[in-house]
Amino acid sequence: MERKPTLVVALGGNALLKRGEPLEAEIQRHNIDIAARTIAGLTEQWRVVLVHGNGPQVGLLALQNSAYDKVTPYPLDILGAESQGMIGYMLQQSLKNHLPQREVSVLLTQVEVDPADPAFSHPTKYIGPVYDQAQAEAMKAEKGWIFKADGNYFRRVVPSPQPKRIVESDAIAALIDRDHLVICNGGGGVPVVENASGYHGIEAVIDKDLSAALLARQIEADALLILTDADAVYLDWGKPTQRPLTQVTPQELSNLQFDAGSMGPKVAACRQFVESCHGVAGIGALADGPAILAGERGTLIRH
Repeated sequence: MERKPTLVVALGGNALLKRGEPLEAEIQRHNIDIAARTIAGLTEQWRVVLVHGNGPQVGLLALQNSAYDKVTPYPLDILGAESQGMIGYMLQQSLKNHLPQREVSVLLTQVEVDPADPAFSHPTKYIGPVYDQAQAEAMKAEKGWIFKADGNYFRRVVPSPQPKRIVESDAIAALIDRDHLVICNGGGGVPVVENASGYHGIEAVIDKDLSAALLARQIEADALLILTDADAVYLDWGKPTQRPLTQVTPQELSNLQFDAGSMGPKVAACRQFVESCHGVAGIGALADGPAILAGERGTLIRH
């Protein structure tokens, strides 16, 4: 039987919990089941490796974590690992229900970052729910968190260093070779730094799109697909002149600017992958998954 090409899919945390929805388990289960149908459909043509975001979920864990004052709040790397288990479990169960004959494996994944990355001085990664300005200012005063505008609202931001190396990439490749649908690099992976005594967690959240692109390069995937709550990459986003990019080259993208907190990392991730692996990369809405890769919907990046 001919081996299918390998596709890394990056599923946004906001696709699992839509903007403004309460952070309820049953709402996430419902959204995950919708996502699982799309992912299951992609397995007809591809060997799928699934990376998911954790922005809303790790923000919720941080809120729950800070509410109990008898214990020092757990750091973000541990909360990131918790979110990998929580979201990975729900995705695994739903995908297995849609694909009863497939093996679906969740791998807790560490991703090495540079402790001197300038991102630690300039937090940009949105996590948690949205707040109005008064709520954000109260949270900032109470917890010392940093907030930035996100549309008409405000959200907490944390450092988002560049991923350097996926520690468990060999295990991921072995599972792919066994034809498992692999769920890994959850939330971008648990951020770790390496020193003389080994690996240690660090306070950050890695961008899952950059992490997915790094994974796609490390395992030499054929395609990268970023599914989000936008139906395409837009020029002049939010202005009367806004218009979608349909098919574009990495070189054309390198001359354009996108928001560092949302579309910027997605575009950068796709550009890096296509430039280094000469595969194809797509960005678009969850429901349009197969059509994006066919060049019929969303934004397709290729040479």
